[in-house]
Amino acid sequence: MNETSNIVPLRQPDEIDDPLTNLLRAGARQLLAQAVEAEVETFLATVKDLKLADGRARVVRHGYGPARTIATGIGPVEVARAKIRDRGAAGDSERIRFSSAILPLWARRTRSLDALL
Repeated sequence: MNETSNIVPLRQPDEIDDPLTNLLRAGARQLLAQAVEAEVETFLATVKDLKLADGRARVVRHGYGPARTIATGIGPVEVARAKIRDRGAAGDSERIRFSSAILPLWARRTRSLDALL
């Protein structure tokens, strides 16, 4: 009963199994991640002087949000969104928020792809 299975997954029509395309997607994913990281670090540097009463930083890095897929001209690219936490906000009105200019919260495809559609 412990026979090996010969099931072969079928290639999906929308998947491209081209080494060059895979390399381009990996490069795009890495470049986008680095750009968003730089944007987060710049934002944190601007608010680094804000401290809580006990001396801790008020605005801190808080990991990543769930990864999402962005449709690009070279195909889908998966990206994880960086999260920032404001530990000192009493309410929503005084909370400091980070919004990426490179990867807006609502973006699911690139602007150039939007223009094509």
